[in-house]
Amino acid sequence: MAGLSQKQLSEKLELLAVYTCRGSISRVENGQRAITDIEIDAISKVLNVSLDYLFGRE
Repeated sequence: MAGLSQKQLSEKLELLAVYTCRGSISRVENGQRAITDIEIDAISKVLNVSLDYLFGRE
């Protein structure tokens, strides 16, 4: 995601008080785990993109 490793993304999410381990991010990417609304909101902030962009509505 945006040039970030799963570990880096996990660390940036933690700064927003969203505790998602690298393994959980991997499972989301592989479609083995659903992403929560809190996680998707935090990811949009970390990546500096809108939720509409993440959902393909832009």
